[in-house]
Amino acid sequence: MKVTTTKGPRSSVVLEVEVPPERVARSVEQAVARLSRSTRVPGFRPGRAPRAVLERVVGLERVLDEAFEHLIPDTLEEALTDAAVIPLIQPDVEVVQRDEGKPLIYRATVPVRPEVKLGDYRNFPFGIEIEEIDDARVAQVLEELRDQQAALVPVEDRAARDGDYLIIAFEGRRDGETFEGGSADRYPIVVGAGRMIPGFEEALVGIAIGGSKTFSLTFPDDYPDKSLAGKPVEFTVSVYEIREKVLPPLDDELARGLGEYPDLDVLRTEVRRRLEANARDRARHGFIDRIIDYAVSNATLELPDALVESEIEVMFEELQGRLARDGVGLADYLEAIGKDEAAIRGEYRPRAEQRARILLVLNAVADAEDLHAGDADLEAELGRIRGRHPDDPRLVAYFESPRGRVSLRASLRRSGVVERIVDDWLAAHPEVGPVPHLEDAEDGSSSTAAEQITVGPTAAAG
Repeated sequence: MKVTTTKGPRSSVVLEVEVPPERVARSVEQAVARLSRSTRVPGFRPGRAPRAVLERVVGLERVLDEAFEHLIPDTLEEALTDAAVIPLIQPDVEVVQRDEGKPLIYRATVPVRPEVKLGDYRNFPFGIEIEEIDDARVAQVLEELRDQQAALVPVEDRAARDGDYLIIAFEGRRDGETFEGGSADRYPIVVGAGRMIPGFEEALVGIAIGGSKTFSLTFPDDYPDKSLAGKPVEFTVSVYEIREKVLPPLDDELARGLGEYPDLDVLRTEVRRRLEANARDRARHGFIDRIIDYAVSNATLELPDALVESEIEVMFEELQGRLARDGVGLADYLEAIGKDEAAIRGEYRPRAEQRARILLVLNAVADAEDLHAGDADLEAELGRIRGRHPDDPRLVAYFESPRGRVSLRASLRRSGVVERIVDDWLAAHPEVGPVPHLEDAEDGSSSTAAEQITVGPTAAAG
C-alpha cells in the first residue's frame, strides 16, 4: 500500500492512499461472501450463490459498495498509523478511483491538532475564593429543614390569606365565553406562589371556605397563548378547602426526626459541616474555571474549522437529548422559539469555539506537564460511568469501545492536568487548607445542605 502525505489547509494533513489491485480483489471476494449469506437468491442456500448469479440479484455496484465500505476504513487506519498521523476528528475521504482490477485510490483530509503556543498557565494573579459560612446561612438551612417537615393543617375559622394552600374551582370567560384551559375543578393552589397570572392569587385573599368571588384581570402581553395575550378576562372562583403550613419547633425533637441527630446542636454542627464542604467544592470548581480561562487567554493557536463544527454537532446532540428526556420533539421546540436548526447552530458557534480552544490548550498543557492517564485511572472512570448510567447501555458501550476509551483517556488527561495545577497551588499555600472535591453526585454533592439531611435512621451516615 502506497501512502503520500502532504500538508493541508488549516491544521490538516492530506493522505493519498493507493491500495494494490490484489487487495481490492480480496475485499471484493469477501463482500461477495457476506452478501451471499445475507441475500435470498432463488435456488441457492445462503452463502452458496455464485458471484455471477448474486450480481444479477443485487447488481455490481452493490458488491463494490460492500467491498469498499470495509476496505477504505481498514486501509485508512493503517495509513494513519504508517504516517504517524493522529486525527483530531473523523477524516473526510474523497474516492479518486474505485474500479475492480485497478488500485483503489482515495484522498483523506485529516484534521490534526494544531500547534499551540502556550503562554503562562501557572503564575496566575489570583487565588482560590472560599465562601465563609456564617450563622445566618446555617440558620437559613435549618429553616429550610423546618419547612420540609411542615404540616398542612385545615383552617375552618378564617378566610384565605397569603401563603395558604387552597383547593379551588375557577371558570374564566373572555367576552362572556369560556376559553380552553380557563376552567378547573378542585385545583390546588398556593396563595402568593406566583403560579397563576398576575392578580389571580391576590384576588383569593379574603375568600372563606364555601365562598366565591368574581373578578376581572388582563393576561400579560407576553403570555405564551397569543389568543389570550393582552386580553381582559373575567374569573369566578369558589374555595373548597383552606390549609395553612405549620412549621415544627426548631428543637431537639426536630433534629431526632431527621435522623441520627441526638439534639439540635449536633444537627446544627452537621449543617455547618456540609455547607463548608459545599463551599470548598464550589471554590475548587470556580478556581479550576479561572485557571483554564487564564491558560486559554495566554495561548496562541489556529482553531480548526472541523473541530468547531464537531463541537457544534455535540452541542446540538446534547440539546436533542434534553428535549427527548422532557418528551419534546425538536420540530415542536424550534416552532415554539421561532428559530430553525441553522439559527441554533449559529448561536452555538461562539461557545463551540471556546470549547474547542479549551480542549486544545489543555491537551498542550498536559503535553508540557508530561501527564498521562494510566490504565487504572481509565478502568476506575469506566466503573464510575457504569454505576452512574445503569439504564443507558448504549452510552456505556460507547465508552467501553476502543474509540470511547481513547476519548475518555484524553478527557481524564485534560482534567488531571488542571487538578495537578490546583493541588500544586494549594501545597504552596498551606494557609488555605484542604479544598477537596465532594463525593460523586449520587452521594449528594450536587444538592443543597438541606437536601443532604435525609429523613430516617441513616441520615448521619453520609
